[in-house]
Amino acid sequence: MNASTDTETAAEDTEAVTDTPVEETPENSTTPPAAPKAEFDDLSSSGEVGASVDEVELDVILDVPVTLSLEVGRTSLSIRDLLRLNQGSVVELNRPADQPMDVRVNGTLIARAEIVVVDDMFGIRLIDVVSPSERIRKIN
Repeated sequence: MNASTDTETAAEDTEAVTDTPVEETPENSTTPPAAPKAEFDDLSSSGEVGASVDEVELDVILDVPVTLSLEVGRTSLSIRDLLRLNQGSVVELNRPADQPMDVRVNGTLIARAEIVVVDDMFGIRLIDVVSPSERIRKIN
């Protein structure tokens, strides 16, 4: 066999390949196959499948840390006034001194409280606690 015969055979093989239409199969397809349609259960009004708020198992989240903060009050300042603050400056807040403070967990109001001193440390005494159903309603 010589070089010209090998070239002719290769050319014939190429023609045979290009003349035959290629059927698209999953192996040579350029488009991804369609995903099956997802099916979901209907949710009850509480957002859980077939469970009420009282039945929800909370054990899995009981050790998750949260941030509890006490909000004494708020005010608005211009940048100019903010830059003028120094040691001894007094900033008036929007809450009267006789009103309870807001107790927040991760920014969500959960109660109102007054400040107390316990063994030379600040503490709080809860005065009014937001009900669990009201807290859940505010999240949604």
